[in-house]
Amino acid sequence: MLGVISIILTLVMLMYFAYRGVTVLVLAPLLAMLATILAGEFPALYAWTGMFMPAAAGYLQKYFPVFLTGAIFGKLMGVSGAAKTIAHFIAEKIGKDKAIYAIVIATSLLTYGGVSLFVVVFAMYPIGATLLREADMPKRFLPACIALGAFTFTMTALPGSPQYINTMPTVYFGTDIYAGTVLGILGSLIMFFMGTTWINVRAKKAMAAGEGYGDHPDEGFETAITDTAEEFVEAKLPGFGISFAPIILVFIINFVLTNFYFKSEAVMAKYAEYGGVNGTWSVVIALSVAIVLCLFTFREFIAQKNKTVFDGAVGSLLPVFNTASEVGYGGVIKSLAAFTTLKIGLIGIAMPAILKVAISSTVLAGVAGSASGGLGIALEVLGDEFMHMGINPEAIHRIMVMAAGGLDSLPHNGAVITLLSVCHLNHKESYMDLGFCTVLTPLVATLACIVFYLITGIV
Repeated sequence: MLGVISIILTLVMLMYFAYRGVTVLVLAPLLAMLATILAGEFPALYAWTGMFMPAAAGYLQKYFPVFLTGAIFGKLMGVSGAAKTIAHFIAEKIGKDKAIYAIVIATSLLTYGGVSLFVVVFAMYPIGATLLREADMPKRFLPACIALGAFTFTMTALPGSPQYINTMPTVYFGTDIYAGTVLGILGSLIMFFMGTTWINVRAKKAMAAGEGYGDHPDEGFETAITDTAEEFVEAKLPGFGISFAPIILVFIINFVLTNFYFKSEAVMAKYAEYGGVNGTWSVVIALSVAIVLCLFTFREFIAQKNKTVFDGAVGSLLPVFNTASEVGYGGVIKSLAAFTTLKIGLIGIAMPAILKVAISSTVLAGVAGSASGGLGIALEVLGDEFMHMGINPEAIHRIMVMAAGGLDSLPHNGAVITLLSVCHLNHKESYMDLGFCTVLTPLVATLACIVFYLITGIV
């Protein structure tokens, strides 16, 4: 009984204090030790050094290359102005009367192209704010637009997404980033149309009631004003062609390596004695080549190349260590006898196995306040059980990732807090619409994909 209490109490504390802004680098090991003290099963210090650290180190070993290359690539795209060029190009072609679609599509293209979520947020804010202002649409819908494009289907559902959360299951299930192609496309369509429909309906209703863009004197709008159509043309930024080239390169290299090179018998045989082909290799190679291309093609737009690469590399450390810390906490929790009891209870519930996969992933993501953190814990503690349930590994991969992108976006989520801060808005003003797009919409899409899979067996 004490073991169950220790798990529930520390999970609640993890969520509460993370919401209050306490770093998980400190919070996770402290709560892991507290759980063992309450359960009375292991010495607290052993839990930290003998359980927490091996689990965290194992995560770093598997995923640090993805975080590192992704952060550097995103930094180069942001500093060079390439991300801004792409966003503005799409917004201009779609038109200001369709500002919501323009913001979502531009954001999703950058995210699917490998630009990190936080870089996308900063790149899209001035463009999105300008578009909504010119269309006189309420600014409070901007966080929902950016979040829908960055935190949902391009992060978790679209097959081939180079975002690191989509690479995580590959190591456990022997899949690749294109796993569950049909399920991923179905889920993406549901998220996109459900989310954009909601925002458009809400925006039109607000405008019909007389609400416009609003008065936002403290929004840092001097940045957004420089991104109007006329002044954008005069700015020294790379053209659309060379800005888009690195993203196309990531797509092509990912696809070729994943579907042809690493699936060839000769290559698989070559790496068989080293544990087989690692599912993250394709995206790491693709991002690395794209980094080289960025350094060459954007050389006149990046004043300090060494500093930019350094800043990108340093920028990868906090996200990867935050997630590893959450995985370390999960490594301690899964060692408690009470967790085995809870796990057996969950696995034994009379429901389709694929539904158990989704529920476990989204609940843990919600508690951790992080899609990648929750997914990391789920993979670490339940991955083996899922593989022995007789489910297609590709279905497990896609459903787990999509489900993790549901409850992860509760108010205490770090990306949500960052997005609202960048947009100079607060939870009261914008979270209802943001939450609909990033919590309810992914959960509906995941459930629809589960039903589709159970009926057809198609992945």
